[in-house]
Amino acid sequence: MGTVLGMLLCEKGIAASIWGYDRRQLEETAKNRENRKFLPGYKLPKELEFEHDDKRIMSGVDLIVSAVPCQFMRSVWTRLKDYVPQGVPIVSVAKGIENDTLLRPTEILAEVLHLSIADCRIPISKSKIENRKSPISRLAVLSGPTIADELARKLPATACSASRNESLAKKIQHTFSDNVPWFRVYTNTDVVGVELAGAMKNVIAIAAGIIDGAGAGDNAKAALLTRGLAEIKRLGIKMGARPQTFSGLTGLGDLVTTCISPTGRNRSFGERIGRGQTIEQARGANESVVEGIATCESVIALAERYGVEMPITQAVYKVLFENKPVRIAIADLMKRRLKAE
Repeated sequence: MGTVLGMLLCEKGIAASIWGYDRRQLEETAKNRENRKFLPGYKLPKELEFEHDDKRIMSGVDLIVSAVPCQFMRSVWTRLKDYVPQGVPIVSVAKGIENDTLLRPTEILAEVLHLSIADCRIPISKSKIENRKSPISRLAVLSGPTIADELARKLPATACSASRNESLAKKIQHTFSDNVPWFRVYTNTDVVGVELAGAMKNVIAIAAGIIDGAGAGDNAKAALLTRGLAEIKRLGIKMGARPQTFSGLTGLGDLVTTCISPTGRNRSFGERIGRGQTIEQARGANESVVEGIATCESVIALAERYGVEMPITQAVYKVLFENKPVRIAIADLMKRRLKAE
């Protein structure tokens, strides 16, 4: 996602640079003009720059996009925090919930960067992306049904820019959507709902893949998506999210895309399990991080904390971490006590 957004900005004439923790991989990507590990087959624009130096990458920036997988955010941003310019907004595109702390991506950023409520609000005049004098939040989220491969092919796509401050959300919206006819960005102020929906849908996507791999059929998959969204919404509301967020792009929209895309990491991982592979075999078949595995643990912990029933997530957890056979997990879900929808 970070690579695709860099490509998009360059096409708009906005200078963009990519930083990576692995200097060798970054240099190979710059040399080949192709991200062969995470986005193979797409030539990168010559305007897209690469920088491995922690300090130099932060010099003179107007906006930072954090595309680090959730479980690695803390270590990466702890490394970078001393060089982050004061007042520069940070947009997270990560989807997950940190194990142990159970924090969302923007909460991790706030904690690592020591951003208090006061620190998160800066005079807009200090940032080149806004000229008015009212304060804005430094943290935002860009999320939605955005398969990177399709974005790279410039297929029509939508996303949502979310921030507690609507002014920043709108600036992110225009930064990535203006003069880009194939990418439409909406705004939202429900950061909690947007981040929770983006994280939890990956767990349901693993379940969708299992359904596909096991050959359980389209009826089962439709039921899974519907009831999966219901339990995502239950937990989200308990945690302070707005109900309508889960019916929007970052909720239902992202869930559908992730559960049907043949290239989705989480769905593909689940499909391999449904076909009989072990967790280790299924995980090893993909170089990219399958966020739904770690997120599943976090969601189970949050469900217990808030007293929310999440049977599908619980079933995925038992398959992934307790070696429960897929056929038994599916049968147990179908045999649950009957109730009203």
